Amino acid sequence: MSKAHKELPKHTGQGIFHSPWEKSFDKILTPFEEFIHQQTTSGLLLMAAAVLALIMANGPYAEAYAHFMHTPIGIEAGSWSLKMSLHHFINDGLMALFFFVVGLELKREILVGELANLRNATLPIGAAIGGMIVPALIYFMINPQGDAAIGWGIPMATDIAFAIGALALLASRVPKALITFLVALAIVDDLGAVLVIAIFYTDTIALGPLTIAAGLFVLLIVFNMLGIRKTLPYLIVAALLWYALLQSGVHATLAGILGALSVPAAPKYKPELFSEHVKDLMQRFDASHQPGKSIMTNDKLRAVVQTLENGVHSVETPLQRLEHVWHIPVAYLVIPIFALANAGIPLSFGSLGGTLSHPVTLGVMSGLILGKFIGITGISWILLKTGVAVLPKDTRFTQIAGVSLLAGIGFTMSIFVAELGFAGNAENLLMAKTGILAASILTGIAGFTWLYLVSKPVETKS
Repeated sequence: MSKAHKELPKHTGQGIFHSPWEKSFDKILTPFEEFIHQQTTSGLLLMAAAVLALIMANGPYAEAYAHFMHTPIGIEAGSWSLKMSLHHFINDGLMALFFFVVGLELKREILVGELANLRNATLPIGAAIGGMIVPALIYFMINPQGDAAIGWGIPMATDIAFAIGALALLASRVPKALITFLVALAIVDDLGAVLVIAIFYTDTIALGPLTIAAGLFVLLIVFNMLGIRKTLPYLIVAALLWYALLQSGVHATLAGILGALSVPAAPKYKPELFSEHVKDLMQRFDASHQPGKSIMTNDKLRAVVQTLENGVHSVETPLQRLEHVWHIPVAYLVIPIFALANAGIPLSFGSLGGTLSHPVTLGVMSGLILGKFIGITGISWILLKTGVAVLPKDTRFTQIAGVSLLAGIGFTMSIFVAELGFAGNAENLLMAKTGILAASILTGIAGFTWLYLVSKPVETKS
C-alpha cells in the first residue's frame, strides 16, 4: 500500500471522516486546561524569542536589529497622522491586546474562578500583595534616590506565561490546585502592575483626551447595561479608547484592561433554554436531511446549521468567546514579538562583573529572587498560621515556597515596566533588563528544582 493511500481520510463508519492529524481536535478541554496548555506553549515561544533577541543583539546583525526596531511606522488621513517607531508600536499598541486578555482573565477569575470564593482567594491575593510590596521595598533600599529610584516597580511583576509554563512541566508531580494557585496569584499580580503603571508611571496628563477616554469607557459600560452582546462595538470603542489614552499621557495599554472589564459576562440563553432550542433544531435537521446530497445544495439544512451556530454563540458569554479568540494570537504572537523587541540586551562578558554589581541590576535581581520568595512565602505563612486562609487542596506549604521562587520570573511585565521607568536612561534600562534576565533564569531553575524535589508523582484515579 502506498504512503499516499495510507494518508487518505479514514471513514469511521459513523458519518465522520478523519485525516490523521485531525483526531487531536476530538479531545474536549476544559477552559482551564486550554488556558494552561496555551500558557505552556507561550512560555516556550517566549523563551525562543528571548534567545533569538539576545543572539541578534550580540552578533553581526546587532546594528541592523537596533535599526529595524526603531523603524518609523504610521498612518495618515488628511492632516491627521499617527506615527511611532516599530518598538513603540509593539510596546504601546500590540501590548494593549495582551492587557485585554489579562483583563478578561481577571474578570473571569473574580466572577467564577479562584478569586470568586473569598476563603479560597485570600491566600493567592495575600501572597500576591506580599510578592509585590517586599520586592519593591528591597529595590528601594538598594536604590533610595536618584534616577535609579523610579525602577522600584520593576521587580513587582510575575510573568504568567513563563511561570505557569515551568510549573506545567511538573504537572505529573504537583496537584492541579497548585497550578490554580499560581494562576490566581499571577493574575492579581498583573492587576497590581497595571495599577502601578497607571498611578506611578504616567508623567503628564492631558485633561482633554483623558475626559474623552472617560466618556468612551462610560459608553462601553452603557453597551454592557443595554445587553449588547455583539463583540464588534466593544472592540471599536476600545480602539478609540486606546487612542484617547495615548494622547492623554496615561499609558495606552490600560485601554485593554478597561475594555475587557466592560465585556458582558452573562449569556443570552440559559443552558436549559439552549438545550430545548438544540433539540428542536436537530429534529428539523433530521427532517431536512437528504441522504447522498451535499449540505451545500440543501438550503434548509444549511439554514438549520447556521441557526445552531448562532445559538451556540448565544449560550456562550461574550467574555468567554473573546478570551478564547484572542488568547492564541496574544500567547503565540504578541508576547513572543514583545520579547523579540525588548530582550535584545547587549552583553559584554568583560564588564559582566560591573554590570551585575550595578545598583539597578542588584535591586532588580534581589527584588525578584529574594523579594518574591520572602513576600509570597512569608505572607502565606502568616495567613495560614492565623487561620485566615487555607492551603489549596492536596498541596503542602513547601510547594507554596517553590511557587514563590517561580513567581520571581518577571520577564514580560518587568521589562514592560522597565521600558516605562527608564525610557530616557539607556544605561539604567540596560542594567534593569540584565537583572530581569538573570533573575528569571535563576528563579526558574531554582523553583523547578525545588518543586521537583519536594513533590512526588501525583496518583491518578483509575
